[in-house]
Amino acid sequence: MIKEKSLSTEYCWKVLIADDEFIIREGIRESVDWEQLRLNVVAEAEDGEEALELALKHRVNILLVDLNMPIMDGIELMKHIRKALPDCKIVIITGHDEFTYAQTAIRLQVKDYILKPANPAQLEKVLRQVRNELEEEAIQQQHLQTASRQITKSYPLLRERFCQEWMEGSMTEEEIVEQLAFLQLPVTTPSLLGMIRLRESATPQPLMKESERQLYLFAIENIAAELLSSYPKVIFRDPFGVIVVLLWSFSADGDFHQIESSVRTYLKVPVDIHLAEGENGLTSMPAVYRKCKSTVLKETAISPLVRRAKQYMLEHYGDCTLTLESMAQQLQTSPVYLSRMIKQELDASFNGYLTQIRIRRASQLLNGTDLTIAEIARQVGYETQHYFSTAFKRTTGTSPLQYRKGGAAQDE
Repeated sequence: MIKEKSLSTEYCWKVLIADDEFIIREGIRESVDWEQLRLNVVAEAEDGEEALELALKHRVNILLVDLNMPIMDGIELMKHIRKALPDCKIVIITGHDEFTYAQTAIRLQVKDYILKPANPAQLEKVLRQVRNELEEEAIQQQHLQTASRQITKSYPLLRERFCQEWMEGSMTEEEIVEQLAFLQLPVTTPSLLGMIRLRESATPQPLMKESERQLYLFAIENIAAELLSSYPKVIFRDPFGVIVVLLWSFSADGDFHQIESSVRTYLKVPVDIHLAEGENGLTSMPAVYRKCKSTVLKETAISPLVRRAKQYMLEHYGDCTLTLESMAQQLQTSPVYLSRMIKQELDASFNGYLTQIRIRRASQLLNGTDLTIAEIARQVGYETQHYFSTAFKRTTGTSPLQYRKGGAAQDE
């Protein structure tokens, strides 16, 4: 039983009395201490049509209704009320000869019935029970709303824990779909998976304190969140402190690769980043995660110069005038030395590595956008569609048009 004082100042439930006999309505109204019950008779009606209009106008909580009324009888009125005000509690005021309506009343979820003439003690008992039920439901709704607000506040933590478990590879596809929907994330395979790793050995202090490391990671997450703010995503840390980003948009590619230079500019610390495409199927993402992490860990073997060259190409691949010479000038080194270092550490020439970046991005645009092939060619740094199509077919074994139609898949 709910303690009456717990909601006494918050709730006053609205009651409508519907009966075609004035003496019955008056008897009901005068026989109950409505204020003591925290109830308020907001309206009375002498026919079903009027009762429906008043019930909707006042959004009543309790309907005391006679079955035998003109224009619209009680059964028809209750059907309308049940549709328009599903939480309204209905109590029938009935005569002896109307028990044949019992089955219909049950279907309409009537709370109780009272025989005419209404006994004041019985009426008060029924009203008190109905009032208590309303208060219990109100308290339950309050708890649900509070829980909902708490869950909403906890979404970042819940998403992080879910994604950690997802990347471990221990969840079924059904479990992943259920969690994605619950956490208000796209129920599809992420387009991209990115990683950001703080390279601690190169920070100003040889040994970074844990508190300082956490501050850097938090700041890096903020930079990533700001650069990727327009895309559906989750940013979380794996158990080893590597920042992982799941992105549901291929268009995020360019903005993701801005993270490294932004962190270097604003935080003065180096990070290793890598971006991989999501594969078909939600359960394939743990494999993408492991592959991406392996690549990030290998970044430590790359020299600072080549790392800067990689970053420069990732940020400027859309510039059709980009050459080894212009990049070397920006990096303040000689083209010959830079070319040799790229070939040695990336196992590809400058042109070969730049082509890989451009074709990978073009593949994403072909799959994920409605841009024309000419527009895609310009976006990824080719002056003409013909030159782009030739390079694309040489790299992937198929033309851009065939690729878009699903003729072949590009190897990573």
